Order: sequence, then structure tokens, then C-alpha cells
Amino acid sequence: MPSFLWSRALVYAVALFASLRLGADESANAARFDHAAHTHPLGGLGDVLLSPLARWDAVWYLRIADDGYTGGADTAFFPLYPLLVRALVFPFASEGALLVSAYVVSLGCFAGALWLLQRLVALELGRPVAHATVWLVALFPAALYFGAPYSESLFLLVSVGAFYAARTGRWAWAGTLAALATATRSAGVVLVVPLALMWLESRPRPRRGVLAIALAPLGLAAYALYLGVEHGDALAFVDAQEVWHRDFAGPFVGVWDGAVAAWDGIRQLASGSRETVYFEAAAGDPFRVAAINVLLFGFLVFAVVAAVGALRRLPRAYGAYAVAALALPLSYPVGPQPLMSLPRFLSVLFPLFVWLAVVSEERGRTLHVASASAVGLGLFTAQFAAWEWIA
Repeated sequence: MPSFLWSRALVYAVALFASLRLGADESANAARFDHAAHTHPLGGLGDVLLSPLARWDAVWYLRIADDGYTGGADTAFFPLYPLLVRALVFPFASEGALLVSAYVVSLGCFAGALWLLQRLVALELGRPVAHATVWLVALFPAALYFGAPYSESLFLLVSVGAFYAARTGRWAWAGTLAALATATRSAGVVLVVPLALMWLESRPRPRRGVLAIALAPLGLAAYALYLGVEHGDALAFVDAQEVWHRDFAGPFVGVWDGAVAAWDGIRQLASGSRETVYFEAAAGDPFRVAAINVLLFGFLVFAVVAAVGALRRLPRAYGAYAVAALALPLSYPVGPQPLMSLPRFLSVLFPLFVWLAVVSEERGRTLHVASASAVGLGLFTAQFAAWEWIA
């Protein structure tokens, strides 16, 4: 699939160049957050080729795949992705084999997700919109995570798969894939909303659809059971959110907090003073943090516009899924940086890109939108590979 091949080539080429040119492995962030045994296990050329995208949360996933859970902060990372990474190379699960396996799982899942997404959108809206959708997903700035040792590609695969299975009347598959989604990320539970809507709109309504929808929370339940048995705290994954300063602030309160942070970021940049002016101090260079807060608010604006567009222009299940999924990060903002990781959360919300494809195709602007997005993807990738926090 061209969208897969060209987008991954762009990400890898930029990551490799940035990693080598900017001396990422000697940076302060690498010294603080990297774990060379997992991200640089091969030595020499192998590490040069495979380490540029093994950054930030990838370290956590690789550690879990190698050593399992400690019961602490690592419980925030759900188990299906590291389990698949380990299973692919079992019983020869060396650190080097796990790193290679992580890339294989991520890239394989992303290729499968794009293939299913194209089939789903073609079924709903026709081939031109489907073609545009997969390009817009693949070139979204935060799409860099789809080729890194992260769980985004797996989550996209199982969530799109759940939609496609329900849309084609394969309810057992829909429920199973939704359960796999909740074993990948806690946000998978919101798939209950679109699946229920699709069942209500189906004629006739098969009884097995209700049972299938009931399967969705089982992935999360299984993980909670494991944590309770092995570590004595079934809700450890909830407690672990404190490490990242995520707390429930109220429904969609993150929208307001993100707007305040963006406004204070603009003031910071305009003032030229290094004295922090935003509503809450955040670690790092104040100008960089201010710029990121403004950038994150831009992604929030896109998310709100696209979610409203999805509600108006797409089948009800798609818009409902987008709104329900956005409710989670926007109701649990991060203290120092309210909209932290929002672009990564948006990257898997495919209804947003379906709406964008519809509008872009109607106006003949798909190439322009995709090109601008590709520039953002390159910039995000360069920062990520250089061990700079982007979002």
C-alpha cells in the first residue's frame, strides 16, 4: 500500500538523519530516560539502524516485554502490545530480538490497519474518500508512533477491525476485537458506544450483537485480574496515572485548561522573558514549553472541528466514537501541560480523518492537506528521534 510505504520511508529517513546528525544518544534526555540494554542491544550498525525510534514510552514497552511488570508506574502501559512483541520471538526473547520484534509488530499492525480502514471507508463512503483517508492517517504528524515501538498501530488495527466487523455483521469478531482493544489501551472501552449504536441501527438486531458488545471490557478486566493476583492491586493502572500528573478534572475541563495554557504560552513567547508566565510551571525551557502548549491547542482545535464534522457528516457511530474517545484525555488533563500527548491520542481516532478526507475531496484539497501534514510528520519525527519531547 503506497500510503504505508511512503509514510514509513519518510519517518525512518528523517529519524535516522536526526538521530545521527543531532547526537541524540548523548543528549540529556537520553541520559535520563533511555535504557540502553533495551534500546541499543545489538551494538554497532544494528543500534544505528534500530534505535532512532526507540524513544520515550518505547523504553517502557520494551522493558515490560523483557522483564514483565513491576507493579509500579509501568502498569499504565497495557499488556497486549508487549505480550505480542514477546510472543513473536518466544522462546528466544533476547533484548535484541525483542527490539526487532517490536518494530515488526508495530509495522505489521499499521499495514493491516490501513488495509482494513480503506475497506471500511470504501464501504461507507466510496473509494476516493477511502484512498484519501489512509493517506491522511499515514501522514498525520503524530503518525510517527505507528512505526515506533508503541501500541498505537495495534490499537488502530483492533479498533478499525471492530468497526468493520460490526458493519459487516460479524458480531463475534467485533466483540473480540473490542476486547483486544481494551487489553491494548484503557480507551478501548469507549468502543462500546459505537458498537451499541451500530447494533441499534442494524436490521434485524441480532441477539449475538449484545453478547459481542459485552465482550468489549473483558480485555481490561483480564488485565485488572492479573494485577490483582500478581501485585495485589487490581487498579494499579489507575494509580499509575499520578506519575504523569493525570487527574480527573471534570468533563472536558482540559479544553479550558488547554486554552489557558495556550494563551499563557502566547504571552510567554511575546514577552521575550524567560520568566514563566503560564498558569502552572512545567519543566524545561519556558519558550519551548510555551510553544508546545500553543501547538497542542492547535491540535485541539482540529479535534473539535473534526469531531463536530464527524457528527454531522458521518454515520452516527463514527462521530459518537470520536467524542467519547476525546472525553478521556480532555477530562484527565496533565497538570503542568494540560493537553500533553493529545496528537498521539488523535492519531488513532480514525473518524476525524474520515471527515477530513470527505471535506478535502469535496474541495479538491487532499494533496495540499496531505503535503502540509507530511511536513509536520517530518518535524515531529526529527524532534522525537533527537530525544526532544514533542507531545
